[in-house]
Amino acid sequence: MKIWAHRGCSLRYPENTLLAFEKAANLDGLEGIELDVQMSKDGGLVIIHDEQLDRTTDGTGFVKDYTLSELKKFHIKTINNELSETIPTLNEVMELLQKKRVKLNIELKNSKVMYHGMEEKIINVINKYGFEDRVVYSSFYAKSLEQIRKLLPKAEIGILDTKASDCIYKMNGKCGANAIHPYAGAIDLDRKDLEDINVRAWLTEDLYPEKQTGKVIEIRKLEEAGITDVFLNEPEMYL
Repeated sequence: MKIWAHRGCSLRYPENTLLAFEKAANLDGLEGIELDVQMSKDGGLVIIHDEQLDRTTDGTGFVKDYTLSELKKFHIKTINNELSETIPTLNEVMELLQKKRVKLNIELKNSKVMYHGMEEKIINVINKYGFEDRVVYSSFYAKSLEQIRKLLPKAEIGILDTKASDCIYKMNGKCGANAIHPYAGAIDLDRKDLEDINVRAWLTEDLYPEKQTGKVIEIRKLEEAGITDVFLNEPEMYL
């Protein structure tokens, strides 16, 4: 089983922050780090999961309605209100990870907000830092992945959805995906139907600073279901 850090080490540290990414990048045996990209009002590439700022920052409203400089003034929420972490840019993440060996899964958060031109902007940053062979691109929005495939014919692309069967259906369409990223609890196909496919599954465990439930993921059962990779909020517990 290949282990990915979901939004960095996001159970012990604030999600999608340079701190969470740094902690993940220093883990021995980690396959890669998953993060979410959106765009500011003036076209900056920022790392944040929700389309709105309210849950994870001290700001309010939609990410798309603020310029990059305005977004950088907001701080990430912490348990003790230590406001040291801000919303990172994709460039800042690349600077941090440039000398690390981990891979990167970039989820394009464009299924609810249409960020026009985001695909090309992301690829330009990836090329700038020489990460071409270390990135998996994923999205719930198949047409965005189709655009990635046109711009980068050799890209590793994973289609996101809940059910494995829906992922397969989209993969066989025009999106150009060569991997599926279903919910781990919705593997509705036999293992033989998933042979020779990279199946990177996501879960819905607690995120920082939520109360930790102590739930342990049974990796062996995931493997038996045909899952090859798993995105975990606490990868350090399984490596």
